[in-house]
Amino acid sequence: QVQLVESGGGLVQPGGSLRLSCVASGRFLRVNVMGWYRQAPGKQRELVASITVFGSTNYADSVKDRFTISRDNDKNTVYLQMNSLKPEDTAVYYCNAGITFWDVSTRPYWGQGTQVTVSS
Repeated sequence: QVQLVESGGGLVQPGGSLRLSCVASGRFLRVNVMGWYRQAPGKQRELVASITVFGSTNYADSVKDRFTISRDNDKNTVYLQMNSLKPEDTAVYYCNAGITFWDVSTRPYWGQGTQVTVSS
């Protein structure tokens, strides 16, 4: 059984910073692409950033130059450093990972979500 567990959300003032973490645990061969998505009330879930095993990254235009995604492959962990936060960044942030199992099958998994609220 695979679990993705997020941490690091909370309430922060505009202009502040937060760091999200997500750890993948369970019995699997490897973790492939890892990413962060977010969903604000009344809006669709959207990709924030993603990172491959080799460190190639992709960002939504709205977070470029403010957010940084990174990962520690030895710890099966992905991070999202969020700086210069804006009220429009308020959302539930979800971790996503492509997991490859020992039978070589690959499936996507989601974390439970962590709330980020940017407000004064």
